[in-house]
Amino acid sequence: MAHFAEIKQKTDPTGFTSDTHWVVERVVVIQESVVPSDMHVDGETWCKNFFGQDTKWKQTSYNGNFRRRYAGPGYVYDEARDIFICPQPFASYTLNANIDWEAPTPMPSPMEIPVGAAVEHYAEPKWDEPNLRWAAYDHLAENQAWYIWNPDTSTWTLE
Repeated sequence: MAHFAEIKQKTDPTGFTSDTHWVVERVVVIQESVVPSDMHVDGETWCKNFFGQDTKWKQTSYNGNFRRRYAGPGYVYDEARDIFICPQPFASYTLNANIDWEAPTPMPSPMEIPVGAAVEHYAEPKWDEPNLRWAAYDHLAENQAWYIWNPDTSTWTLE
């Protein structure tokens, strides 16, 4: 099966900028008998003819073999790089050299929460966009506390 993403020109779907992008509307699956090989223009032409001349299509690879990753609704198609980019999760995130979204501060490892001499459980870090920091919530503790990551000391501190 071949997968095709319908793309439309839109203002930044995240609302973080006023830039215009090719945004994925939907992804459809087409039988391989219609598309002779990966990234063959016949598949995109078939989609255009079947779904309407006013549509634009780009083939996407379910296995990520081309165009960087499998597209989904809300993804952006970057014409210059000929790749699909996942939606920007937060306004503070930027694309790194691998075209992956990255927080201003690298994500720390899950926080080990000790109980006595052993580690009882872990709290997963979550990005706190309003404060531009990593936070972890210990929902199992009696006080159900928030911990904040300090990148300068590489430690978690109780908020």
